[in-house]
This record gives sequence, C-alpha cells and structure tokens, in this order.
Amino acid sequence: MSEIQEQIQRHIDALVDTGAETGVQVAVYQDGTLIVDAVAGTADPATGRPLTSGTPIFSFSTGKNVAATLAHLLVARGLLDYDSPVTDLWPEFGAHGKAEATLRHVLTHTVGLPAMPREITPGELPDWPRVCAALADTEPRWRPGTAMGYHSYTFGFLIGELARRATGRRTCELLREWITAPLDIEGQLCFAAPRQALPELARLEQQAWQWPAGPDDDDDAILAPWESRPSAYFGNNGEILCADIPSVASVTAHGLAAMFDAVLQGKLVDSARLARLSTLAYEGVDQVFGTPARMALGFPIGRMGAPAEENSVAFGWPGGGGSYAYADPARGVAFALTKTRLVPNFDTALSVTRILAGHLAGTR
Repeated sequence: MSEIQEQIQRHIDALVDTGAETGVQVAVYQDGTLIVDAVAGTADPATGRPLTSGTPIFSFSTGKNVAATLAHLLVARGLLDYDSPVTDLWPEFGAHGKAEATLRHVLTHTVGLPAMPREITPGELPDWPRVCAALADTEPRWRPGTAMGYHSYTFGFLIGELARRATGRRTCELLREWITAPLDIEGQLCFAAPRQALPELARLEQQAWQWPAGPDDDDDAILAPWESRPSAYFGNNGEILCADIPSVASVTAHGLAAMFDAVLQGKLVDSARLARLSTLAYEGVDQVFGTPARMALGFPIGRMGAPAEENSVAFGWPGGGGSYAYADPARGVAFALTKTRLVPNFDTALSVTRILAGHLAGTR
C-alpha cells in the first residue's frame, strides 16, 4: 500500500469512526496510474451493508462532469459543434428569444435557463418529453451568452436533448457505449440506474442542518429549493434513481476518477480538445448565487480550496452534500470523492484534497 493510500485511508477511517461521516469513497489517478482507491464506512446504515469501492452513490451535481464529458464526445465525433445554434437540431427551442443559443452557451451556463419552469417539480423529472417541451417554451432570464447562472437541473436536459436529437440515443445509453464499456467501469457511472441494480446502490443519509434564510425562500428566487438543496429523500427515491436526469448521477469515486483520467490520458478526447476543458470561456458573476464564476466549456475552472498562487487549471464539478471530482492537466491528477452523508459543506473533500496536495508537493 502506497504512502498516500495509507494517509487517505487513515483519514476517512477516522471520519467514519468519529461519526463525522457514514460512508466515503476516494479515488485518485496520477499519470494513468491508480494511486488511491480508499473506502470506509457503510453503504446502508440501517443494515450495516459495507461500502465498497464499487458501490454506486447518488452524488448530485458531480454527475454534471459526466454530462459535460459526453457533450465534448458529441463534438469530437462530429455530431455537434460548440457554436452551432441549438435550433439546428431542436427548432422548438428558439421560442421566446432563445434562437441565438448554442452548445457553447449551454456548457458555460449562459443560455439563460438556470431553473426549471415552475410547473416542473421533482415528480415530473422522469418525464423527458414533458421537461424538454417546457424548457423549449420558456423565456430565458437573459439573452443567451450575456450572463452566467448555475443551471442546476436544466444543464443535463439541455445536453441530453441535443444528444438525443443528434444520435437518436438517450444519454444513459451513450454513457454506456462511449465511456463506461470502453473504460471497463460499467455500473460505476450511471444515468437511469437499472431497477434491478437499486439494492446495490448506497443509501443516502442527511445531516440535520438549518438552511439560512436567503433568496431560495423568496417567491422571486431563481432556483426552487429542491433545485439548490440536496435531499436524501430525493437521492433515495427509486423513480429518480431510475430516471435519465443527466445533471445528477449514481457514481463511484473510482468511476469518476477513471473517466477523468481517460480524458487526461487522451483516451476520450485529443490534446486540442483537452486544452479547451481548462481554458477560460466565461468569467463573471453567477446570477444564481451572486459569486464569482470562471467557466471553461462544461466545467468550473480551478481546484476547490486551491491557494491563489497555484493558478489552478483543474476542472470539475462538486455535488450538493459534499461530493467532488476534478481533473488537473497540470499535475496529471484525476480525483473523486463520493459520500453517503449529505452535509452543508465540503469539509471532507477539502481535507482529503489538502492531504493529496501535500503528497504531490513532496514528490515533485
């Protein structure tokens, strides 16, 4: 067992032993080699079923890493172009001033549809045609390309509908064909989990915490509370788990890290396209959260928690409740952390990435 594997294993074991976490997976690749594959805790606290590195965990917006990667594969295969209008494939989408929208706008969260239309609730998410028809008929909050705002659940449906119209296939099918089967990680990255696989998934647990009053509680909020607040009930719901909702996914840390490592190693995209993944495509203020945003095509730029002097070119999405995955082309590192307890912070992910950063600094 390597030194970094031992360090991270001891750390997550301690988190579980003290009750800070119930189940954690961590996987790290460096330059094509798996250097960490650590797991601690249980997959289901009610039964004591142990968590393994192969146990999928519903991990909210870390699923956007997979959807964004699929979008780049669609472009690489000549099925889409970053700057072609969405309406080339989806004519209805041009309604209400959205005719200028492109895949580039979708990937940078600047298309102007950060929130689901209010008539779409979690119960409607499994109804793909209804959701996409509602999005096509919605007026954008801003002219596409002129502002940025986190597209919570809409992101995956926008990419997925373009993919469906370009290929005739659902995103869950493309994920299996283009990523999980070729990389031998089937069952570790999943949109629309097979119903027979549900007993194998981890069960989420929610730490009780009080949400501060904020814009989500206003009638004029951009996102509905369910779009911005992770819920164990949502992530344990069989209908949600079995639905194709490509902004969220059932994943393992190993599956996410293996996918990002394949990106870095040129197995999924060429070097020119890899450069796009960490190149600034939009910088401004996130209209949903009011925070600074630096976006590449499909991903935020910068390792979460990295010191400013690192000038991090890492890219990757965290997920509500505390999961996180990123790829760092400057260091050849692909990292992922998934967990079963939903909390209102990223303390566990930050503590593990600090351990990893210290190890990498010592080996340079």
